[in-house]
Amino acid sequence: AGADVVHVAAGRLGAVELAAVRAARPDVVLLVGGTDGGDVDTVTHNATRLARARWRVPVVLAGNVEARDGLRGVLAAAGVPVTVADNVLPRIGVLAPASARAAIREVFLRHVIGGKRLSRGARFGRLVRAATPDAVLTGVEVLADVVGGDLVVVDVGGATTDVYSVLTPDERADGPGREVAGSLWRARTVEGDLGMRWSAPGVVRAAVEERLLDPAERETLGVAAAARAADPGFLPVDGGDRAVEGRIAALAATVALRRHARGAATGERAGRDLRDVRLLVGSGGVLRHADAGAAVGVLTQVLTDHAGGWPLPRAARPVVDVDYVLAAGGLLAGEHRAAAGALLRRHLGGD
Repeated sequence: AGADVVHVAAGRLGAVELAAVRAARPDVVLLVGGTDGGDVDTVTHNATRLARARWRVPVVLAGNVEARDGLRGVLAAAGVPVTVADNVLPRIGVLAPASARAAIREVFLRHVIGGKRLSRGARFGRLVRAATPDAVLTGVEVLADVVGGDLVVVDVGGATTDVYSVLTPDERADGPGREVAGSLWRARTVEGDLGMRWSAPGVVRAAVEERLLDPAERETLGVAAAARAADPGFLPVDGGDRAVEGRIAALAATVALRRHARGAATGERAGRDLRDVRLLVGSGGVLRHADAGAAVGVLTQVLTDHAGGWPLPRAARPVVDVDYVLAAGGLLAGEHRAAAGALLRRHLGGD
């Protein structure tokens, strides 16, 4: 399971901004600001504001290292549950989210699952090694290492469609025109309105907005999508059902890749350059349980999306994670990275 970003605030928190954060009812707040050795005023102001507001939602503090220890003391003294992580933006052009991600996971286990009594006892927390999306992202990173090039994974689920991409760092990105916040060479985006069951109507709406459906298909597919949302346990029983499943999956994957590549979903103004992607991996039950040719056909539609407004991969090989090894490889990589690489290479790398 993953989590949703329910609110984003920039700059100094005033009364209005603080009220908006409260209204969003977050389970965790990520507090960032300033490169290491740079600005400390904004993150100091915001941490102090939370402390004075008697804030009780857990805070992950991942800003300027020079202000970190002092602000941890300010928050802790005010009774704010606070966890420290490395700066997510240590230098201009360098984005380092790994430490903050790990801290958020630990806070979630301790305060959300444990604090809300979603799981009794401490044993559950000790058993958890990673959230599923983090495990998959690690698996994608290991797979990229063993295949030696850029790759993309699109995971079409019942409620969301997730896209993961790993790109080879471009030395040209260090020039004067680089992004201040750097590039996420390894990124994941989650499309909460695109899915095969609960979010199937969202796929139709998004496809219409992207001009992927004509009026006649919009009507018939809309009926099918509504039926799936009303009955998430629905299983296809004949060729017609399976054809509809494939169409919804292809639209979900195409829209999700468009959003990911254009950059809006990752916060990158220039988008993500996927032209050198060598491997496109499809995941999700709709692909794993489909006929092999139909599943690859869904991915082929993504690779031939010439009207999508993004530069397509020039020579990508489509493959389906039939055995669901990406998450397993990501979990294995923590202590046995070589074994994880061998597993992923065998099932997905073409060996």
